Amino acid sequence: MTVLRKNEVNSEVKENLRILRRLAVILLLGYAILIVLFYFLAGEQLHLRESRGDIELPVAESGTVELIVGSLVEQSFTTTIQRLEQIDVQWGTYYRTNAGAVLLELVDLRDGSVLLAGTFDAAAITEGGLTTPTAEEPIEGLYNIPLLLRITSPDCAPGSAASPLMNMQDKLENGSLSLNGMPSEGVLCFAARGTDYIWTGLHYWEFAVAGELLLLAGLGVIWFRLRQGKRSYVVNAVVAVQKYRFLIRQLVSRDFKTKYKRSVLGMFWSFLNPLLTMCVQYFVFSTIFKSDIPNYAVYLLIGIVVFNFFSEATGMALSSIAGNAGLITKVYMPKYIYPLTRVMSSVVNLGISLIPLVIVSLATGIQFKKSAVLTLYFLCCVIIFSLGLGLLLSASMVFFRDTQFLWGVLNMIWMYATPIFYPESILPENFKIILRINPMYYFLKNARLCILDSISPEPAVYVQCALMALGALVVGALVFRKSQDRFVLYL
Repeated sequence: MTVLRKNEVNSEVKENLRILRRLAVILLLGYAILIVLFYFLAGEQLHLRESRGDIELPVAESGTVELIVGSLVEQSFTTTIQRLEQIDVQWGTYYRTNAGAVLLELVDLRDGSVLLAGTFDAAAITEGGLTTPTAEEPIEGLYNIPLLLRITSPDCAPGSAASPLMNMQDKLENGSLSLNGMPSEGVLCFAARGTDYIWTGLHYWEFAVAGELLLLAGLGVIWFRLRQGKRSYVVNAVVAVQKYRFLIRQLVSRDFKTKYKRSVLGMFWSFLNPLLTMCVQYFVFSTIFKSDIPNYAVYLLIGIVVFNFFSEATGMALSSIAGNAGLITKVYMPKYIYPLTRVMSSVVNLGISLIPLVIVSLATGIQFKKSAVLTLYFLCCVIIFSLGLGLLLSASMVFFRDTQFLWGVLNMIWMYATPIFYPESILPENFKIILRINPMYYFLKNARLCILDSISPEPAVYVQCALMALGALVVGALVFRKSQDRFVLYL
């Protein structure tokens, strides 16, 4: 008997090691492919971001001097922009069409060299308009370097010359304004813009290799535990999914069919529902409340599709244990499979809901670029986050049946706390903390960034979203695992 038991244990260990080898190949190879693919899709945004040292344009209050021949406007300043790309200067025209030319020069005060220059036709300058000398290549090495913006005119005559605008109240910390050689209070109405390097992006491949080694080390720990005859929850989960894959498919199919049972349109509602919701909300918020969000239809539809999935997945997972009490007490199967299948059936609906999103995006002139593929990453984060929260809610529902009513209220509050149909800019500053602690805000914001702006977020954003999603999954899984043995006592 002892020999037979030992042989069974050895056989189980060998089978688990075989599964782990296959899993290791899939994970390591998949990780390498995703790393290379992400490097290609992220593009320039992997290495560069809009500079946090950009100087914003002050509110214009008055003109400086009529910029005629011999006039001189000088604004000294320092910047923390790592790669300076352009300078903007705002003008007043005295509401007339002027003649001549104006010259803008950016000077390095260390040696007097001209870093950037631009000549502009005074006749083309409008009231409140900007002149923007732009560098052919970003200028580097200007971090905290004293600079001077010098504005002159070689030929403008009195009565037909424009005036650079200024703000009398503002003042730069490390700069001063001079008009015709005389110091002046206030600051010139100018802006400086550029980009900064992203440190993690510059060392992308080092981090990628470190991640691969970390993954390999984790697999090595699991291998060592299995060789000692210990359990691995990762391997056990894979074994359970393989063993019960037929039942999982049946449960997913049942949930999907039950949702549209006796419905004339059937699963077409997964396509139609977000589209109709978008039409109603688009009419309300773009017509009645005059929303000025660019491409509001796509902005709105992204929010509806993502949050509808989150609401449906968590709502279905919530009742997955209590609603299958008869099956759980009669048939043995890992209990986490029940909330898992509920979330998977919602994923099917999500896939169908993406079709109208693509159609509406193309119809409104959105040009999908390679960054749009990165939207899938944030959708995966939403799925993982929903699964983690679903595990937590399903366990809570078994012991506390009022969870379903409380979650209904909390879900509604969560919806209004997430900028689905309104821009985040309308929130007062003291309410912005609502967004900062809202994971759905980050998933939604970055999905919109990939589609609407056709750019990739910063690398840190991907890590942030992954940690929020995995954190929810770990917490939900731990709570579910600790309480699952007591489920039968309350069903």
